[in-house]
Parts: sequence; structure tokens; C-alpha cells
Amino acid sequence: MATPRFLLPPAGKIAPRLTALLVPGFVALLAAGGGAAWVTRQNQVHTRAVVHTYEVEKAILELRRVIEEAEATRRGALLAPAVPAYRAGYHRAAAELPGRLTTLARLTADNPRQRDTIAGLRLQLGALSQRRAETMALVERGDQPAAFAAFRADTEASSMRAVRFLMDRMAREERRLLAIRDRELRVTERAFYAVLVLAAVLLGALAVIALLTVLAYTRDLARSRDATQALADSLEEMVAERTEDLTRANEEIQRFAYIVSHDLRSPLVNVMGFTAELEAATGQLGALVDSVEAEAPQLLSEDAKLSAREDLPEAIGFIRASTQKMDRLINAILQLSRQGRRQLAPERIDVGQLIGQIRDTLTHRLAEADATLEIDGRLPEVISDRFSLDQVFSNLIENAVKYLRPGVPGRITVSGRREAQRLVYAIADNGRGIDPRDHARVFDLFRRSGAQDKPGEGIGLATVRALVFRLGGTIGVESNLGQGATFTLSLPLTLESQGKSE
Repeated sequence: MATPRFLLPPAGKIAPRLTALLVPGFVALLAAGGGAAWVTRQNQVHTRAVVHTYEVEKAILELRRVIEEAEATRRGALLAPAVPAYRAGYHRAAAELPGRLTTLARLTADNPRQRDTIAGLRLQLGALSQRRAETMALVERGDQPAAFAAFRADTEASSMRAVRFLMDRMAREERRLLAIRDRELRVTERAFYAVLVLAAVLLGALAVIALLTVLAYTRDLARSRDATQALADSLEEMVAERTEDLTRANEEIQRFAYIVSHDLRSPLVNVMGFTAELEAATGQLGALVDSVEAEAPQLLSEDAKLSAREDLPEAIGFIRASTQKMDRLINAILQLSRQGRRQLAPERIDVGQLIGQIRDTLTHRLAEADATLEIDGRLPEVISDRFSLDQVFSNLIENAVKYLRPGVPGRITVSGRREAQRLVYAIADNGRGIDPRDHARVFDLFRRSGAQDKPGEGIGLATVRALVFRLGGTIGVESNLGQGATFTLSLPLTLESQGKSE
């Protein structure tokens, strides 16, 4: 069946597309944000300057009020010396004057023009305050004529005009500054609103671009989903067909192995029978050679005696060993074929209990090998075929016992865990290990790894892999020479029931 082809949309290009569209907009938006922050700072600076100008104007008005109040209360005291409120008002204004002047000087310290005006104002107020104090002293002593004479004689009229002139100049300077700062404030406010409008436009443009891009990508995803669904449906059909083909092929292979094993056994039985007859004939021939050697030794050559007594028995021994090995291999193939044809019967299995039963069976071999079989934690239960699973664990644990390192106490550990919808079991040992180059071949039929100093035909791990595949699982190994081996078995939580094979 031909593999269908679908033109899927380039979904992977969405990220570059979004980047190309949105990055410039975000950069512009960041620039707008930076501009808004700068405008906001400038606005705050100008606002503080305007507020400062109002504070200076207020301080000028307060100072002017105190100066005028001191002058008014002094004149009231001259005209009505019997009224104590005028004298009290004068003293209160005179006491408040230095503080008001200091406040005004502090507020205008950053303006050279105002500092010069403050200096002249201090001189004028110092002289004026001294003459007022002298006049009030005469009033308080009750010397009204002298007080009036001092009032008429001083130059207070010109001093007050000078003070008022200086105060007016300070007020004009602050109004000039206020006009400038108010204009700057309005400029920054207009700039702030312009930046806000620009940011809003950018945000709207970004939102529209992002929305259009997402809508286009959504359409692509919908087309891709439809194409993927069609591909998935086709793949499911293909998988079903391939699975059916593989099932038929597997059944044919099993039948072929079964037939071949039976066909091989017939000539093998003949070979083994004739070998037995040859062995009997060899015995008779040996007896004849012994008799001839005793009665007429001149009739026997050394080659004849060597052939009858050594070469022929040795050849028969080789033939017998080979036929026995072939018999074991045929039995192994038959066993593997029967396993593939056996109907699986899923049931709930307590894997910890199963390992415990295997340990009890191997108690004698474990003791001889100075080895222990331990269960690490609680092994999860599985619904599978008990007979197959018992064979899998038994083969792996027996191999672990067989290939322990001499002189090193053996330690075999079985652990298990659940991963999503599968169960993973690990059988680890501290044996002699497997060369990483042989990790794949150890599961092949009649293939063995490392030194061939242990009995076996290379059928155990092949049987294990075949059983594991029938159980819907996988098996792998991690190992290095001299560092032990860990066989990892992955099985489904539940084995689906299978019908009987044909």
C-alpha cells in the first residue's frame, strides 16, 4: 500500500512571522513608553517649578503683610497710645518679620536676581526696623511729643517706598518665571498627551496585527488538523494491514520452524542410530584388533591399530556430541515455536509474590553462588500472562546467577515502577557484565556474548524477547564489562486478550 502524502501548512513558521510583525511594534511601544516616562518626569519638574513660584509669591505677600502691619500698628500706637492692642500688634509683627524674611530668602536662594533683591531688602528693613523701634520706645515711655517728632523727622516715607519697590520687583520676577514655567508645563502636558495617543495607536496596531496573525495561524492549524486527521486515519489503516501481515508472517514462521524442526529430527534420529551402531561395531573391531595383535601381530600395522583404537572412537565421539547439540537446538526451536503458538491468558499478577516463588525455586543455586535475590520496594501488580511472565523473570534471574563474578558475593535486585500507562521492571546484578557492543546481539537466537565458559545454547534471551513482545512490551539492557547488568522490562498495565492462533 502506497504511503499517502499530505501538504501540511508550515506551522513552524509562525514564530518568525510573529517576530517579524511584533518586534518592531514592541520596540516602538517601548520607545513610546520611554518617551512617556521622560515627559512625565519633565512634567513633574515643571509642576514643581510652578508650585515653587506660587510658594515664593505667597512668601512675598506674607512679608509685605507683616511690614505693612508693623507700620499700621505703629501709627495706631502714636495716635491712640491708650489702646494696648496697637502696641501688641506692632510687637507681634516685628517678631514675625525676621522669620518671614528668612523664609523668602531660602525660597529664592536659587535665583541670582532675587538674591540681590533680598540683600537690598535686608538693608532697607534693618534701617526701618531700627527707627520703628526707637519711635515705639518713646510711645511706651509716654513721651508722645518726642515720639511724634521722631516720626516726622525720620526718612521712613522714602524707606517704605524703597521696600515696596523691592517687593514689587520680586513679585514681577516671580510672575515672569511663572509665565515661563506655565508655558513649559503646557508644552510638556501636550507632549504627554501626544505620547499617550501614539502609544494607544501603537497598541491598537499591535493588537490588530497579532489578531490577524493568530487568525491566519488558526486557519492554518485547522487545515493542518484536518490533514493530520486524514493522515492518522490512513496510518491506522496501514498499521492494521501491516499488523495483519506481520501476524500472518509470524504464524508462517512458527509453522515453518515447527515443520523444519520435525524434518530435521528424522535424519538426526537416523544419524544418532547409526552412530550407536558404529560405536558397537567399533567395539567389536577393537576386540578383533586385540585378538589379532595377540595371535599374529605381524598382520597389524601401526596405522590400523591407531585407527581402530583412537581415531575411530574419537570421530564417533565428535559425531555424538554434535548430534546431541543439534538435538538441543531443535528442542529449543520447538519450544520457541510452541511459545509463539500458545494462547495467552491475562490475569492479575502479584509480581512481588512471583519473584518470591522464583527465589524459593533457586534457593540452592543462590546459596552455591553466594548470591542474594532482593526486591527493592513494592513491585506494582500487572494484568498479563502468568506463565510467560514467570518464564521471562526466571530466565533473566537465572542468567544473573549464572554470570556472576567469581569470588564476589552476588547481589541481584528486582525493582519496579509505574510510568504513565506502562509498568517498568528492572533486574540488576553485580556480575561480570556485557560489552556495550553486544547489547543488541545478546537477544538474537543462538548468539552469546563474552567468554563461552558457561553451558547454554543462546536461546534464553531470544525466548525472553519473543515472550516480552507477545506481552506487548519491550526489553533492553544497560551494562559494562565488570560492572554488572540491568535488564529493563516495560509492559502495558493490562494485556489485551488474544484469540487462539491457527
